[in-house]
Amino acid sequence: MLRFRHALLAFLLAWPALEAASAPCAGPFRFTEGSFGGGRLRYINGLPVLEVQGTPEEMGRQQAELVSDAARHLISFPAELLAEVGREDRWPAFVRMGKAMLPQFPQHHLAELEAFARTSGCEADLLVGLNTMIDTYRGGLGCSSLMVAPERSATGGPLFGRNLDFFTLGKLQQYTLVTVYRPEGRHAFASVSFPGLFGCLSGINDAGLAVAVHEVHFSRDGGALLDPKGVPYALGFRRVLEECSTVEEAQELVASMKRTTLLSLAVCDRRGGAVLEITPKSVVLRRGSDGLSACTNHFRSPALGMFAFAWRYRLLMSAGRIPLVDVSDVQRKLHAANLGRLTMQTMVFEPEPLVLHLAYGSCPSSALRLERLELAPLFQRRD
Repeated sequence: MLRFRHALLAFLLAWPALEAASAPCAGPFRFTEGSFGGGRLRYINGLPVLEVQGTPEEMGRQQAELVSDAARHLISFPAELLAEVGREDRWPAFVRMGKAMLPQFPQHHLAELEAFARTSGCEADLLVGLNTMIDTYRGGLGCSSLMVAPERSATGGPLFGRNLDFFTLGKLQQYTLVTVYRPEGRHAFASVSFPGLFGCLSGINDAGLAVAVHEVHFSRDGGALLDPKGVPYALGFRRVLEECSTVEEAQELVASMKRTTLLSLAVCDRRGGAVLEITPKSVVLRRGSDGLSACTNHFRSPALGMFAFAWRYRLLMSAGRIPLVDVSDVQRKLHAANLGRLTMQTMVFEPEPLVLHLAYGSCPSSALRLERLELAPLFQRRD
């Protein structure tokens, strides 16, 4: 555990260099539209949307045929990120740690990854490292969420806004992709992510359950910063969308998993939102107040909270001064909490009508126009 805290300190010290390296790209990446099997890639209101369906193997092949070129660009991203802090020599070690976590991969996710690797020609070990490095090397530090209960919402339904903050190296934000999964025997869901990542960092399912992950680095319960025997967290949170319909069901499933690290998971269903504060030892459900819940990068429950740099949390909760909060109000609060060049995706979920509003492309994304994506028709299986 100590070496991971040292790694975190090294990453913090390198923050200025990494932020400088996250300058805007020269131009946006353009996905190639097309179809393969039951999969399809197209732009809807300017947003790249990949639809896949069927068995894990079928969905892996569909993704490989449609986005493998983009995934090849990103598979080197972790090594490039480490190189910015002078630790490019550590990438093989992170790949080895990821491979050691393979026994904890949900089997249907592993089958999808392996099918993607076989079809695309991407090295499976590197894909495993890409999908587990967020567990084994903690350094994101950002992300903000604001959830509004139906009684406080101008729409009459809940609202769930989220900034994804991370070092982009000037390119990561341009590969933003909305992937709509229609798996056999599980909930259909949409994940706002990147090609080659098979877990979920931000997403919503056909039952109106939405999730967003936030890194945390300190906990009162003494939970380890890494338990390598846990389920890689993005894959675990994908299971939440595949299997759950409510906040309570999400809490029960997360508590049943062996967990890798310290995180907060903002969760919102059609009745409103809450935060799951998660460590390898504990899962604590934290409700909001006055119809609002907010989440940044620290625990706030009495059981787990220690100390907090809470300026973003306070800005988000100042939405309480607004009598009825609408989508534009949520975006304004997210923009107030932005982290400049690190804020690369801004989104607002509407769980009741199954709508996603998304901005990405330049940083901070919170300053950009939100584009609307109707998810309900996309969750219907195509023949």
